[in-house]
Amino acid sequence: MAVSTSGKAKWYRWTDVPREDVSERLARRLITGDRVMLAHVYLKKGCVVPRHSHENEQFTYILEGALQFFIGADGAEEVVVRAGEVLHLPGNVPHEARALEDTLDVDVFSPPRQDWLDKTDAYLRKK
Repeated sequence: MAVSTSGKAKWYRWTDVPREDVSERLARRLITGDRVMLAHVYLKKGCVVPRHSHENEQFTYILEGALQFFIGADGAEEVVVRAGEVLHLPGNVPHEARALEDTLDVDVFSPPRQDWLDKTDAYLRKK
């Protein structure tokens, strides 16, 4: 994890950012600033991100693959987001995601996800 709070510009190369294997089917790399977090998220086909919500506003930009989202408390709104597409999730909106194929996405969070930084995101770490 790289955090820049010095007020100076900082340059990153994704391959230099440590990769965290969160579960068998999900890994990520994090870059965090003062008020925003950028993450590369690697999901293997069939990976399920269980329904959850968070205060953080989220953009999910799919670089490779496809994710099927179920949005809302009952998961009634279904959206498939494919390579080159972006999904915006306002804060506190419940959502679940399923990888329809091996997927690489860029997630942007504001403010940064503290549970990801301190590894208290148990909903992702279940086997």
